[in-house]
Amino acid sequence: MASNRPVPEAPSIPAQREPETFGYGAYRAEEGPWEEWNPTEDSVTPARGRHRVAKQRGGFARSSTVLGVGVIAAVGAGGMASANTGKPPVSISMPDLPSVGSLFADGSADSAPAQATATLSSVGASAAEGEDTTDAGEVLRNRIMAQAEQQQGQAESRATAVALAAAEKQSADAAAKAEKEAAAKAAEAKEKARADARKAEADAKKAAEEKRLAELAKQYTLPTSSYTITSTFGQAGSMWSSGYHTGLDFAAPTGSLIKAVHSGTITEAGWAGSYGYRTILTLDDGTELWFCHQSSINVTAGQKVSTGEVIGRVGATGNVTGPHLHLEVHPGGQATGIDPMAWLRGKGLNP
Repeated sequence: MASNRPVPEAPSIPAQREPETFGYGAYRAEEGPWEEWNPTEDSVTPARGRHRVAKQRGGFARSSTVLGVGVIAAVGAGGMASANTGKPPVSISMPDLPSVGSLFADGSADSAPAQATATLSSVGASAAEGEDTTDAGEVLRNRIMAQAEQQQGQAESRATAVALAAAEKQSADAAAKAEKEAAAKAAEAKEKARADARKAEADAKKAAEEKRLAELAKQYTLPTSSYTITSTFGQAGSMWSSGYHTGLDFAAPTGSLIKAVHSGTITEAGWAGSYGYRTILTLDDGTELWFCHQSSINVTAGQKVSTGEVIGRVGATGNVTGPHLHLEVHPGGQATGIDPMAWLRGKGLNP
């Protein structure tokens, strides 16, 4: 049988050493051996800036510096973005690194900064994506809020327009109603003024007429006293030859005095057939007054008489049924007479 090939000899491993600095719990072969370095004034360059790093030997110091600068740059970029956008800063989570040495697995100090930079770049990209997403959501939210405010403003504008239109219509209706009421009141006041004017005019005319009649009443008088009106003008009956009564009858006792109604001239005094004893008094305006059925006559033709002067006495001569004075009024001496009652009232007398 063939025998197995002999196992190659294991490489020599340095003797185990006590744990040194950097916080590792055991000695790691890939990290050593380390050479002790005691800096002097000649070997150390004086620091001329706040951020200068003292010279160290080995690749770890350079790698740590690169990593720190990358972290500071990332954090600074995040802070500037937060300050510019006004939004809270984005938290950056560092990857879980088991050890600094694992970044340098190939043992090359030059590749460590590239790996650290790539890791920080990926973290920054993730933060940028989150920030872009947040900005897009904020823009959408602002746009929705702007549209909502615009719609609310339009609704309020429409409501305000409707309210203004309603208020204007109400004001117009109120103004029209007030104008109509004012016109009605004005017309009513105008009509009342006209009625008052007509009433005042009528009252004035009435007062003037009363005054005139009062003055005439001083010039005119009733033909007798203690009488009773028994027949009026126009009364129909077979007792009168014309078929109706042509005068006004004052029934009074025989012998009652008959007076001149107004001043004038006696144009006739004597017997007149069915009128009995009659006296005709002609006034200055030509009106004839007939006094009929007298029992006696006290004047003669051509005699001037004044108002209230006695011209005869009441009797029952002619066509009569009892003692009374039959009075007729003939304007202008015409044959047909008028109503003596109306004529006497026109002179301010009330039989």
